[in-house]
Amino acid sequence: MVPARCPGPCAMLALTLLLGCGVASSLGQNDTEPIVLEGKCLVVCDSNPSSDGGVTSSLGISVRSAGAKVAFSAVRGTNHEPSEMSNTSMTIYFDQVLVNIGNHFDLKASVFQAPRRGIYSFSFHVVKVYNRQTIQVNLMQNDYPVISAFAGDQDVTREAASNGVLLMVEREDRVYLKLERGTLMGGWKYSTFSGFLVFPL
Repeated sequence: MVPARCPGPCAMLALTLLLGCGVASSLGQNDTEPIVLEGKCLVVCDSNPSSDGGVTSSLGISVRSAGAKVAFSAVRGTNHEPSEMSNTSMTIYFDQVLVNIGNHFDLKASVFQAPRRGIYSFSFHVVKVYNRQTIQVNLMQNDYPVISAFAGDQDVTREAASNGVLLMVEREDRVYLKLERGTLMGGWKYSTFSGFLVFPL
């Protein structure tokens, strides 16, 4: 069965693609809504196809891999402060990757670069260790702060600045953490930075 409301040529090509992938399809609600298949292909009948990573024909059919998932999670495993964390960049660096599906998180730069347009979920948990200063951590999107978190309790040895958000992200947008206020002298062991693609647009 092919997507509903597709024009004749579109329906024929969609059927050919589906048979070639060896998958089963389901009816969409309209001619522009992606149809998730049970196999390895995703067929979209779209009058305005985009170039967000799919293979698009002149008839407006976009075929994407259903396995094209995006997710990352990085952690700080030591308290050593790297020399790269200068007063000019103040990027918060991580030294271990727990998950990096799609390989879109650059560990050395500690920056995530989106492979496609979509809605993404991001969260962070930055721990200050034996540090009596108040810190402010910003989640940055293309060098602009989106959300912030603070940690300023002077009576504890460890405290975390944590936050999370859903963002509309364009292809090749860069997302990273920046220390906006305070220092992380003493380190930030056990800090984490994670994100994943909720759904493409």
